[in-house]
Amino acid sequence: MDYRREEMDEIRVPIYLMTGFLESGKTSFLNFTIGQDYFYIEGRTLLILCEEGEEEYDSELLKMSNTMVEILEDESELTTERLVAMDVMYQPERVIIEYNGMWLVSKFMEMKLPEGWGVAQQITTVDASTFQVYMNNMKSIFMDMVRTTDMVVFNRCKEDDPLASYRRGIKVANQRAEIIFEDEEGELDIFEDELPFDLNAPVVEILPEDYGIWFVDAMDNPENYEGKTVHFRGRVMKPKGMGNKFFVPGRMAMTCCADDTTFIGFLCKSSYAPKLAVGEWVEVTAKIAVENVKVYDGYGPVLYAQEVRPCEALPDEMVYFN
Repeated sequence: MDYRREEMDEIRVPIYLMTGFLESGKTSFLNFTIGQDYFYIEGRTLLILCEEGEEEYDSELLKMSNTMVEILEDESELTTERLVAMDVMYQPERVIIEYNGMWLVSKFMEMKLPEGWGVAQQITTVDASTFQVYMNNMKSIFMDMVRTTDMVVFNRCKEDDPLASYRRGIKVANQRAEIIFEDEEGELDIFEDELPFDLNAPVVEILPEDYGIWFVDAMDNPENYEGKTVHFRGRVMKPKGMGNKFFVPGRMAMTCCADDTTFIGFLCKSSYAPKLAVGEWVEVTAKIAVENVKVYDGYGPVLYAQEVRPCEALPDEMVYFN
């Protein structure tokens, strides 16, 4: 859920927030952006640097694009008062923040900003060659970045990198994030996962180990599931306000660690729903329709149950994405 962004027409000074660990490519991305013709627009840009990497900004580009630079060497310097002072001093038309990879993005999102300032876009860069190392040691910090980002750019990708796994892991934490993969030649072509189930079968069988793949693919490409009948096992949830004929069968997914999980499932309509208990395990056979519903904030898969039967709990109910 994007709990901080305002509508663009309400923002006087849009903030473009660049996040990612040290040496993930933030400066390279911004140097390239500042050098593009479309960046040479009226008004002053304020670039706030919260960490220093190996690559530096091109001083001539900064001058030509009317970009002023402020450097914050410690997190304690990133305060509302300091930002207000910058607003008065520079009167910027836009602000770019190269955020420190070790500072929690959620903390910035909770900050009171100068009047009229608002986050317009967050972009997260990832060095694919070191991604696994960071995930093994700093997963909670990375997931904190991902939850609010609009775009994740994986650079320095190689053929043998498990890109599909990377993508699924991010999608379960932030379904709306756009994910881009790049190698030395530039952006990679959009790849299609070979799905581990047969979408052309009369009944698409979703095995427990494939639930996460199915969830991400169905949310990304709901049109591919229109009219399909699926069979799977899940646990019953009944969020408030959805009516007694609806429930959500799904699974718990690990987004960071054992203490950081989220429930992922689909809205399901069934006459059997009122008899179901929250937390109960069920085996569901349902036909999928694509509908515009509030729970998805737009179009998404809605299951119309043909059969719902109680079943045994899975030995491991957790869905993993890496």
